[in-house]
Amino acid sequence: MVWRDGIEVWVGGVNTWECDEMGHLNVRHWVAKSIEALGGLAAALGMEGAFAAQAKSTLLVREQHIRFLREAKPGAALSARGGVLAMGEADAVLLIVIQHPDGTPAATFRTVVRHATADGSVVFPWPRRILAAAETLRIDPPDFAAPRSIRLDPVTATAAGAAEAERLGLKRIGLGMIGASDVDAFGRMRPEIFMGRISDGILHLLGADRGLSNGEGEQGPRIGGAALEYRLVHFGWPRAGDRFELRSATAHVEERYRLLRHWFIDPATGRAWGSAENVAVGFDLDARKVVKLSPEAVAALQATTVREMSL
Repeated sequence: MVWRDGIEVWVGGVNTWECDEMGHLNVRHWVAKSIEALGGLAAALGMEGAFAAQAKSTLLVREQHIRFLREAKPGAALSARGGVLAMGEADAVLLIVIQHPDGTPAATFRTVVRHATADGSVVFPWPRRILAAAETLRIDPPDFAAPRSIRLDPVTATAAGAAEAERLGLKRIGLGMIGASDVDAFGRMRPEIFMGRISDGILHLLGADRGLSNGEGEQGPRIGGAALEYRLVHFGWPRAGDRFELRSATAHVEERYRLLRHWFIDPATGRAWGSAENVAVGFDLDARKVVKLSPEAVAALQATTVREMSL
């Protein structure tokens, strides 16, 4: 499967230090590369320098729906193509597809952005010149980028909060502070940091047994984990020095996957910085394929799900 729609917006590769214990590119660095590619697509729209400190207007990333289709290992070459799926009065739905050199899609990023002042305080309509450029960049959404196990219903921040997370008994998988290296040119937390904090804390939810063994001893397969699909929604933008708390739960489980949900919360106010949902699977690190959960494991996990937790 080769995809050649859109325009080339980024060319790069995979560094060893960007990979995790599963031996492939970590999810936070997939997002980081998609944001770099977004800068290329913004330039094609006529917004050169949209992410520079002196920008008069920028693109605020409201949410991303991500499909991980084919892993990328250390040293792999990657590139990205992008285009416009839809334009609203002051927002847009953009698509970025990161590919392997043969054109095979590796990951897709359906990204909802808002046209805003550089400080993010005012969202305002697109000028005619950008609307005209967008028409030349229109593409049809490919089937491989469509949502599969995650719905894209509208989301608001009202459902999330520290008190509700405590009431539901959601597990704390992250607690810390946004550092100076975590923010962009405008002083706002970069989108990949949210993804990275989930990645850092996920074993607190899934348990250490999701690691490198299946409990069968040295002769058994090495079992790790992987993400197949994600939705990240941003409600606010922490700055350096702001604290965060990450609360998570399993919302649904089947033999081939678990549906996980996460709230990224400001512990000082109880408000949500963001929410996320993802499809996680067991991953055979030698065969490089998804493995199924046993019926006993499915039953045990189903007993601990928090179904009323909304995205």
